[in-house]
Amino acid sequence: MAVSVSTSPISAPLLLNINNVNSNLLYSFPFLSNVSSKSSNRISTVILCSKKSGGGLISEKKKALFERYGLNPNDFLSDSSPKSKRKKEGKNAGKGKQVVAEEAKPPRTTHRLLQVFGGKAKRKKLLSPMGMDVRPMMEVVKGCAFDILQAAGGCPASLRPGRWLDLYSGTGSVGIEAISRGCSEVHFVEMDPWVVSNVLQPNLESTGFLDVSVVHTVRVENFLERAEQFIGSNRTFDFISVTPPYMEVNYGTLMDQVSKSALVGEDTFIVVEYPLRTEMLDACGSLIKIADRRFGRTHLAIYGPKWAQKKRARKTTLSNTRSLTKFLQADNI
Repeated sequence: MAVSVSTSPISAPLLLNINNVNSNLLYSFPFLSNVSSKSSNRISTVILCSKKSGGGLISEKKKALFERYGLNPNDFLSDSSPKSKRKKEGKNAGKGKQVVAEEAKPPRTTHRLLQVFGGKAKRKKLLSPMGMDVRPMMEVVKGCAFDILQAAGGCPASLRPGRWLDLYSGTGSVGIEAISRGCSEVHFVEMDPWVVSNVLQPNLESTGFLDVSVVHTVRVENFLERAEQFIGSNRTFDFISVTPPYMEVNYGTLMDQVSKSALVGEDTFIVVEYPLRTEMLDACGSLIKIADRRFGRTHLAIYGPKWAQKKRARKTTLSNTRSLTKFLQADNI
């Protein structure tokens, strides 16, 4: 095979003897098969040109050269490689699209629809966010919870003195109610900084309970895991309220974490608000369920020590006896 190679890949052609080209070369350069090679004494040549511009033949001459040998210039002189074509197509694909600007969310605002239900701050109005960002405990549920706790603690008129932990506190209405009814200290756990600064703290200030309150702006799960870091070695509470957003927690996992926490003591009362069709166990660690009430789609479970259940049962029996006595006296029986 006669070969002539120049140092310039475009100005000097590469001459190939078609008669001696093997099948592998024809497979690599299929256009060589279009060139006639009838005479064994004739040396046929094909010119292979570089695609790169600059210093070589101009485009028109390149086309004419390929046409002379019966080849389609478009197959060899494309403006860009497949890779560059894909890049170009990708850029063009985004040109016709309209970018939809996100609608600005309205600023969060508050209103005064809640109030303290009993105790020394009774009827004090409380702030709460407008909308569904925070879902405070209904007053009827809150009132029932505190009535049960006061009866179980042996003092129907007020809570027995102690420390309260308000998990998922939101507006702080449950913890504030606890202070109003006799608790000496309340820890509020709320992860939303806006709610803490615009709702919870103003409520504590307006009720005058800021000095006996501690606010933890942290996730409840993290607070339970690192309780000693947040409140020190004296970690047990007399009361714990658990009022999470229904759809954002797994109650089985949450109550398991609460029951195993060092925050729970042998005489602790735990108040849990939970939605309809949620299974709640009859015990939370060493504490037993002393009450379970339904208010429409909302349920209220209260766990406490065994002695509280017995004391509450005696209170109920005594109340029923007094009611029966009044009935008999009214009818002169």
